[in-house]
Amino acid sequence: MSLTVAQLAVLATLLSSLVALVLAKQPRLMVRLSFLLLGASGVAAVWSGVTALLSNQIDEVVLPIGLPWLHVILHLDALSGFFLAVVGLITIAASFYGPTYIRRHVEDGLHPVATLTFFTGLFVSGMYLVLLSADAFSFMIAWELMSVASYFLVAYQHDRAENRSAAFVYLLMAVVGGAFILLGYGVLAGFGDGFSFAAMADAKLNSTWATIAFLLAFVGFGLKAGVVPLHVWLPQAHPVAPSHISAMMSGVMLKVAVYGFIRFVYDLLGGIQWQWGVLVLLVGAFSALMGVLYALMQHDLKRLLAYHSVENLGIIYIGLGLSMIFAATGHPAIAAVALVAALYHCLNHALFKSLLFFGAGAVLEQSRQHDMDQMGGLIKKMPVTAACFLVGCVSICALPPFNGFVSEWLTFQAALQATALHGGILGAVIPITAAMLALTGALAIACFVKVYGVVFLGLPRSKQIEEAREVPFGMQVSQVVLAVLCLGFGLMSTWTATALNVIPQKFLGEGMAGIESSTWLWLAPISEKTASYGAPAVLIGLLLSWTVAYLLLHPLRRSNRTRISIPWDCGFGPLSPRMQYTTSSFAMPIRRVFSFAWHVSERVKPAQPDRGPHYSLQVNDWIWLKCYLPVATIIHKTAERTARIQGGNLRVYLCYSFFTLLFLLWVVV
Repeated sequence: MSLTVAQLAVLATLLSSLVALVLAKQPRLMVRLSFLLLGASGVAAVWSGVTALLSNQIDEVVLPIGLPWLHVILHLDALSGFFLAVVGLITIAASFYGPTYIRRHVEDGLHPVATLTFFTGLFVSGMYLVLLSADAFSFMIAWELMSVASYFLVAYQHDRAENRSAAFVYLLMAVVGGAFILLGYGVLAGFGDGFSFAAMADAKLNSTWATIAFLLAFVGFGLKAGVVPLHVWLPQAHPVAPSHISAMMSGVMLKVAVYGFIRFVYDLLGGIQWQWGVLVLLVGAFSALMGVLYALMQHDLKRLLAYHSVENLGIIYIGLGLSMIFAATGHPAIAAVALVAALYHCLNHALFKSLLFFGAGAVLEQSRQHDMDQMGGLIKKMPVTAACFLVGCVSICALPPFNGFVSEWLTFQAALQATALHGGILGAVIPITAAMLALTGALAIACFVKVYGVVFLGLPRSKQIEEAREVPFGMQVSQVVLAVLCLGFGLMSTWTATALNVIPQKFLGEGMAGIESSTWLWLAPISEKTASYGAPAVLIGLLLSWTVAYLLLHPLRRSNRTRISIPWDCGFGPLSPRMQYTTSSFAMPIRRVFSFAWHVSERVKPAQPDRGPHYSLQVNDWIWLKCYLPVATIIHKTAERTARIQGGNLRVYLCYSFFTLLFLLWVVV
């Protein structure tokens, strides 16, 4: 039954794309109907996914389509059900946000809205089908459908050079990643008895071939997930896509890549080796730290959020790396804690990152600019967006009682069990990565203090911000719902962890040891004696503290009323936006400390007779400059030299054919 509902979700997304083609000349009706179908598909996906997760049952069907000797196999179990529910949840939120957000495109008519809605439906259907596919053939078709559809969404406003460049880089990285994934499945199929996942899971691989298959999958899925150093497409593509598409790409498309990696390693490959876990752990820690460091230096709001996706995917990979290490060394209960932490963070990141992108889209809709240094004072202009964005900031900073804290706390609890490994290299690596994760959390707090302070507090820095107002109701609804869910999944930590515990029980043979002794008030992943966390108690404590502070400090409790007046300006005249911190000034101390992490170009031009001094700062990604740009330069020069053989002379082309024929005859004979 669950799989049938999931198939209806796929059908609804395909119908939304069909509506975009049929009603292209009626854009308003087309947008409403397309997003209504997307919302219905999200409801169906959530229902089927949650049912499959809670029931822990497997449902499978073979469809009579595909190749004559290879039919499409759809499969729904607890793992795919969980990720299906996550994708469906964000799709529902986007269905409220999208119609109002793209109203401007309908009104100005500069870009065809039918194109946007058509590829949005294909994009969501591709993600659904990736999660449901149970054979390599249908998986790769769904994977490429997801990648190609999202390419057209990134390139939607193709009249801008940065959009075309970002779309090209994204498509190139997607093609390379797909090739690695295909080769990984090819290794499993070569040792198995077919292209179905069941046949691949029964394949007998030696250690060498298993490692080769793992590395191929790690690179292929890592390219789509955006882990360092494979992340360069992500900060280019997300800022230029429409905001609801950015939310879905960052919130759920990256998680589809995580799903593919978990399915490949835990289900199909099996026999996990601790060396694989060390690689995943180190890459995850490096991604988390570098992602937040790059985010701290950004002026573009959406680009900053994109780099934080790199950071949070690194946190997820830290959990997966810990799980693989403990599973390979014979500690399945601790491995289960780390795996649940990674899965929990997938859910949490989908919620608060989508919320932040929705909030960023609302701000950009009103300000018509991406530079945070031109914003300010929006908390009075857009109170609902400001409140929801604050919830997203607190959640992504992993502060209790919101959801981001629970998953990072579980990750730390797994890392603190490194003593069970009895020293050695693993006992040294895990504490170092845990320290890097703690540093990442501190830097994330600093980054979002900067973001919220510069964007929402202080005085407006531009005329557009002074004229800003709250976004329409549909865009508010999606933000409020996600904000409530961020708090809800933070409070329902025990129930969520219990539901997710069935996944490690299936793949590792054992779940979290302390989950049975946990109650709705307290979550104890290892045991009650080791550590526990009570989100409701934390919330009650915070509410009591705030209430007492309010009663003690509120002016109404004093004998004399406090006089409210203009703040003292230290004798410098009235306060102005020029006195406020900018993004560069706020992050300057951190930039000085971690200067080795970036390629910094800082220039100060002295004052001229017709203008004052000018300060410019440019922070570039070392990996992009030193790894990708040289390769691109070599390819470009090679292509230029190769193009010289195309002189347009027919006689030259005939000579090429003649000498090629002589060479082939010589080789064959």
